[in-house]
Amino acid sequence: MTEPKTQGAAASSGAVKKARDGKANATIYDIAKVAGVNPSTVSRALSKPGRVSAKTQKLIEDAAAELNYQVNPFARALPTGRTHTFGLIVADITNPTFFDIIRGAQTTGTQRDYTLVLAESAESAITELTSARRMMSTVDGLILASPRMNDDDIRTLAGDKPVVVINREVEGVPCVIPDVRKGTGEAVRSLAGNGHKKLAFVAGPARSWMSARRWEGVQAACEWSRLEAVRVESSKPTVDGGREVARDVRATGATAVLTYNDLLAIGLMQELQAAGIVVPDEISIVGFDDIFGADFTTPPLTTVRSPLGECGSAAASRLLELLHNGGGSTETLRVETELVVRGSSGRLLPAG
Repeated sequence: MTEPKTQGAAASSGAVKKARDGKANATIYDIAKVAGVNPSTVSRALSKPGRVSAKTQKLIEDAAAELNYQVNPFARALPTGRTHTFGLIVADITNPTFFDIIRGAQTTGTQRDYTLVLAESAESAITELTSARRMMSTVDGLILASPRMNDDDIRTLAGDKPVVVINREVEGVPCVIPDVRKGTGEAVRSLAGNGHKKLAFVAGPARSWMSARRWEGVQAACEWSRLEAVRVESSKPTVDGGREVARDVRATGATAVLTYNDLLAIGLMQELQAAGIVVPDEISIVGFDDIFGADFTTPPLTTVRSPLGECGSAAASRLLELLHNGGGSTETLRVETELVVRGSSGRLLPAG
């Protein structure tokens, strides 16, 4: 009777050594050897706690911890079809605009035992679609933040697995977007109140749905406040893009500028100041999004704040609702924007 116990002890010791040496990942069979139970018992204990006795559950949990056992999401997906992962594709991973979106989605997913898988499109519709198709084979659902692909491609993806879109409205697909009307209205009224008569809008990428909506919001607000609005194209939605567009902005004769995002505003401000133009005495600059660091500039940047973290969290919540309830509303969820006044806008006043 002693020999089987010795063999069992040796087997469990070998399983522990194998796992610790890193030569192979621990399996339920290794756990079974260490705990002295059947592999089927381990499977029940790990997948559906409560189906074994408390004593056996404790033995198995202790053995799993000793072996540093990690659940393989793809193995877990075999019986359920779920990996408990969801994808998030952003247009530019270096753009701070997406930091809070990522964190909001990640936090909400973690609370529901989901892991976020991240990718970027680098502002390319082709790269974005390729990444989305690849991710769809391994994740339970997908969030697209500021997607550049066309509506039909997005709807095709949504026909395969649940998809939620941020910063874009696509018919038939759940979307979360910052409502620009309130924030842009407040920005334009503030500039009009300081005596500005002409405003330049520095646009974002040509394929950006949100850039078009922000331009529409600026036009409507300027018409209401009796400001002339002109549109200036940018080469890219970055600090360098803002620097490059400075001469075009000055050529418009506008004394106030609202940019597609904060990065453009920061680059524009830097280039104008390098040319000896005083902000806001000679020209007021307003950004969009209120990214981390927007108040680090000199002067601090006035901006229209988008609740980006809330957008990420709301998108993840809607995605999980689709996954677990088998449905949900496809209506667009709009979250309000607001003006944050700092030092880069103001002055002008005299004249009239």
